[in-house]
Amino acid sequence: MDWPHDPDGEEGSEGMRKYGMAIFAKKVDEEGDFPLRFEDFLAEYGDDPIRINSATVVPAREILERVDTDEVPDIVEFHRAIGRAMREGGFWDYHPVGANPERKSA
Repeated sequence: MDWPHDPDGEEGSEGMRKYGMAIFAKKVDEEGDFPLRFEDFLAEYGDDPIRINSATVVPAREILERVDTDEVPDIVEFHRAIGRAMREGGFWDYHPVGANPERKSA
């Protein structure tokens, strides 16, 4: 896919490899962007690359389309909504009790 910017460059991860939630957090201003409507956030950042791990980059929209709320009042709820979407979509390798405790523990 042609990304609007390099996922590992200054615009993507501040010159270092940062992953998932850290990349989303960079896209919001805790003071000025809340309450935040996910429809607007998706429209603005949906094509941006989000590095999931050292080998996987996906468009932000693949995660944002799984968000289960329309609007969040603050950054804490923003992180919770993104986290739920990432877990639901299988974008996180780590799960506190294991994604499948019988086969892969945390």
